Amino acid sequence: MENALPACKGRPREFCTDQALASALRVFWSKGYEGASMADLTEAMGITKPSLYAAFGNKEALFHKALDLYEAEKLAYIREALDQPTARGVAEHLLRGALKAMTSQWEPKGCLGVIHSVACGSEAESIKAEVVARRASSQAAIVGRFQRAVDEGDLPADVDPAGLANLIFAVLQGMGVQAGCGVPSEQLQSMVDAALALWPSR
Repeated sequence: MENALPACKGRPREFCTDQALASALRVFWSKGYEGASMADLTEAMGITKPSLYAAFGNKEALFHKALDLYEAEKLAYIREALDQPTARGVAEHLLRGALKAMTSQWEPKGCLGVIHSVACGSEAESIKAEVVARRASSQAAIVGRFQRAVDEGDLPADVDPAGLANLIFAVLQGMGVQAGCGVPSEQLQSMVDAALALWPSR
């Protein structure tokens, strides 16, 4: 008899691991690593604790997988920004992409990376270190792109690429904190516009 329910990517489990991981991501995103209990996770994922361990490992391993998913799906705008033809285009794509991601009506507000980079407590130390390392990798890529802009004459020669990248990421982090606190999207939009108005021109 033909199975009436489609299999999820051919995985022979009683649940769809992709959907379960997406549900876990939303729990971590809304409650933080420390605030997300195993009961919260298993309830949202629709699975038992043994099934969670069998499919994903422990809570920390599950978070790392959820963070991979977050970067692949929610932070695609960062990779796209690097391909913009001008440095200002890079910054605008970053800021507007972040604004859209942080204020989506379908997702938790704020930025997952910001939430976990300020986590405290012994349980979250390795999580915090992982998030900080991933952010540093993205920031290094932006610094490299701004340095190329200086070399090509797209940015003034006296602009410090690292300082400019630090400024952009400080704005992004501030937006993440404010979005998580419920600041209206219109107010965050004005922050983006103000940041872009300060952009160094030749």
